[in-house]
Amino acid sequence: MFGFAGVIVVLGAFLLFSSIKVLPEYQRGVVLTLGRYTGTKGPGLIILIPVVQRMLRVDLRVNVMDVPPQDVISRDNVSVRVNAVVYFRVVEPEKSMLQVADFYQATSQLAQTHLRSVLGQHELDEILAKRDSINHSLQQILDEATDPWGIKITTVEIKDVDLNESMVRAIARQAEAERERRAKVIHAEGEMQAAEKLRDAAAMLSQQPQALQLRYLQTLADISNNGSSSTIVFPLPMDLIKPLLEGAAAKD
Repeated sequence: MFGFAGVIVVLGAFLLFSSIKVLPEYQRGVVLTLGRYTGTKGPGLIILIPVVQRMLRVDLRVNVMDVPPQDVISRDNVSVRVNAVVYFRVVEPEKSMLQVADFYQATSQLAQTHLRSVLGQHELDEILAKRDSINHSLQQILDEATDPWGIKITTVEIKDVDLNESMVRAIARQAEAERERRAKVIHAEGEMQAAEKLRDAAAMLSQQPQALQLRYLQTLADISNNGSSSTIVFPLPMDLIKPLLEGAAAKD
């Protein structure tokens, strides 16, 4: 008789122990009573009815999910391999347990599908240069798709965009051609500005013949001081010696 009573006591203690649950601050418990949802509990001490009730734990902290590399064909028919990272958290524990069998796996599959779909709508240059805009679009699309599961997508970040060797060489050639084009444009703009300055200087000198003569003499002085032993033939303008010729003619 004592043995039977001991078994009852042990069984009662076990049921009492199994009915007491403690949830930390970052967890919630989805309680099912005879298989039906009857509420979300936590955090803290939770008491369940043994056998009748059971609890499913849900972590509310931010989850980090690596999206495996995906082969994407961009809008300009370039094949790239892209991977990403998704940050999400559970905001409605009951939906994450009752509306989808495995919310983590379901979110991962959605992220892979929409990553290929969204990137396929952009050209390669946009994928490389407009990551922030694409990340924002992916975040909004995934957040809307996972809302019925009680999931909040906080951030989506494209990590790497891998190109094949031929495409890398083509981009390098394109970048080099673009640099050459810019250099030629800058050189042409410099030549145009220099021509404008020379035109302005010529117009100014034409209004003051004395200034032209002074400039001529300054050029002669610069040539004589350059230290070169070469013989330089420099034309002498008639305007410069005309007063001398007129003076000599007057003496005659």
